[in-house]
Amino acid sequence: MVNPFEQVPLDRLRERTSIKWRFFEPDVLPLWVAEMDVLPAEPITRAVHDAMLRGDTGYPWGTGYAEAFGRFAADRWGASVEVSRTALVSDVMMGAFELIRLLTPPGGAVIVTSPVYPPFHAYSAHAERRVVEAPLGDNLRLDLSAIEDACARVGDAGAVLLLCNPHNPTGTVHTRAELEALAQVAARYGVRVISDEVHAPLLFDATFTPYWEVDPHGFSLTSASKAWNLAGLRTALIVGGAETGADLGEIAEVVSHGPSHLASIAHAAAFDEGRGWLDEVLAGLRGNRALLARLLAEHAPSIRWQPGEATFLAWLDCRGTRVAEPGSVADPGYVGLSTGPAKAFLEQARVGLNAGEAFGAGGENHVRLNLGTRPDVLEEAVRRMGEVA
Repeated sequence: MVNPFEQVPLDRLRERTSIKWRFFEPDVLPLWVAEMDVLPAEPITRAVHDAMLRGDTGYPWGTGYAEAFGRFAADRWGASVEVSRTALVSDVMMGAFELIRLLTPPGGAVIVTSPVYPPFHAYSAHAERRVVEAPLGDNLRLDLSAIEDACARVGDAGAVLLLCNPHNPTGTVHTRAELEALAQVAARYGVRVISDEVHAPLLFDATFTPYWEVDPHGFSLTSASKAWNLAGLRTALIVGGAETGADLGEIAEVVSHGPSHLASIAHAAAFDEGRGWLDEVLAGLRGNRALLARLLAEHAPSIRWQPGEATFLAWLDCRGTRVAEPGSVADPGYVGLSTGPAKAFLEQARVGLNAGEAFGAGGENHVRLNLGTRPDVLEEAVRRMGEVA
């Protein structure tokens, strides 16, 4: 089996013009934003190429994306997608933004299970909703008592819970029992749940349950963007539970203008024809996960890591290192690169990581590392980090 992470030499990676490879100075090894250092799956390249030759570059139409995702969900997770309860949106977070605005009043609340993907905070604030944190437990799993407490605190203000499954940054995959218990709490308090499931195809050691399957009033957001490295081809899907038809019907028609037709063609090809490529990526990521564990033990034993069950992200605990900062404050920016240990690793080791403080409560003195890179890049990065930690 070909390792997709060994196909592109470092000098060719540095020729890329996306944010991962252009944000930092050339001597920095960028292991931060969620882009993988791979070539596209051949069926995706072919689908986009053929569309261009047809001149098929207009506006999106039809349910081909939803149907392709439905086939993938049925084959990989045994889940059923009702195409009539789906909606095409420009990307996962814009889908979340529209659902937040639809399901909560101005001044309402968005409950998040921190530490969590920083845009959960930023998009909620942009929607003029207040963020209420229900931190994960010490085992990095959902803390239902904290969630219930958050639901009780928002009262009648109107709230949604923005879930991340698999969880970014920890890689935790919530179990069906956890999701069913969450749905019961949400129903008790009249809180609607919106689940970001964009990393769900990247599973290692867990069974994935889509949220729409356990909560008839819940929503899932999905896309091929992370698993097939298509962030630059923007399109995504809302999938609603059995009782969400009326809600989906209220999504403004203008929202459907955002998705790219070419992107939808590419994503549908990923779900239908890119599964072999995905399996090769997962094999490469398994190798990188094992490599990271060995490298940390050898070069940076003061950094702790609890490997997740999914995603190409590693959530590293730096509280025992020399670069830990007492009383670090949250970085208000989206990028989150300039606080705590991430700042030290960038300035002293020339390794670019996401600062844990940007992920909210519980993120202090942590960093998020992107495993989706060449093994030799990962090895050099951890060696440099070890000299600082």
